[in-house]
Amino acid sequence: MSVVPRGTNELSSPWIQAGRLAFLALYAVTVLAALAWAFSNVRQIDPQNRAVVLHFGALDRIQNAGLLLAWPRPFEQVILLPAADRVIERRVENLLRSDAALQADRAASFATPISDALAGSGYLLTGDAGVVQLDVRVFFKVTDPYAFVLQGEHVLPALDRLVTRSALALTAARDLDTILVARPELIGADSKAAERRERLRGDLVQAINQRLTELTAIGQGLGIEVARVDVQSSLPGPAVNAFNAVLTAGQQADKAVANARTEAEKLTQAANEQADRTLQVAHAQASERLAKASADTATVMSLAKAQQQGTDPQMLLRIYRERMPKILGQAGSVTTVDPKDDSRLIIQGAAQ
Repeated sequence: MSVVPRGTNELSSPWIQAGRLAFLALYAVTVLAALAWAFSNVRQIDPQNRAVVLHFGALDRIQNAGLLLAWPRPFEQVILLPAADRVIERRVENLLRSDAALQADRAASFATPISDALAGSGYLLTGDAGVVQLDVRVFFKVTDPYAFVLQGEHVLPALDRLVTRSALALTAARDLDTILVARPELIGADSKAAERRERLRGDLVQAINQRLTELTAIGQGLGIEVARVDVQSSLPGPAVNAFNAVLTAGQQADKAVANARTEAEKLTQAANEQADRTLQVAHAQASERLAKASADTATVMSLAKAQQQGTDPQMLLRIYRERMPKILGQAGSVTTVDPKDDSRLIIQGAAQ
């Protein structure tokens, strides 16, 4: 019978082997974790990005597109930023009407009006006491990566405040028609209004960049520059309804005036036609009467003219002799009296 040493049994036991395998696995995991930590900041930077490397919190270098080799944390920290030529879009929510105000608009009535704070939410006051709503989208670039990283999460809220402040100042310095087409009837009268509306975007970009420069001058720059601004202006809902009501009333009034003018023109034409007919009838009757009168008096007029000219001295005697028999022939009896003689001569009329 053979005897096995005690130490040999303990080394070949399953528990010892399992512990040895666990230690090897833990050692391998530790080595892999160390390698992963050591190469954690070794990465490929895409063309649309760039990296800011901070060495113990201080700016060390800026890495553009390509392979980045950096020490792992906490020695060095890598922050990815947009590339210098990449434009970032930002919609300014501060200029829009809040959700609470929209809900209050739907629930508002004459009995329960909304508060002044909610009523004015999202509206800007113009220089001519008008009200306008602006939907602004800002497109900016990162010009100073270190300032952008230093400001961190405060960049976008600060940009929103700058845009809101610039929009308030610009709208207060302009009238409503230089911001949007509120009264179309004035477009033709003012040829420069469209030019001033187009200049609004440029003025807004200039005002925002000016305020960004002022922040940079006092050491609080955001590290960005605004490239362009898209502005969509509109009127408040109640104002739009009021404008539509006025426009509808104006159109109805114009239609009524046009109908009245048409009816008046028809009546005028009918009256003119009736007047022309009456005048023509009157002229015709007058011409007929004048012709008849002229025919009736032609003989008398010719006799009077001849008498005035003295061309026929015996004309009256001849006419007397011609006309008197016919006149006396129609009388029943004729009595002639000589004023110088007391005798009377009675001539019997001729039988008819």
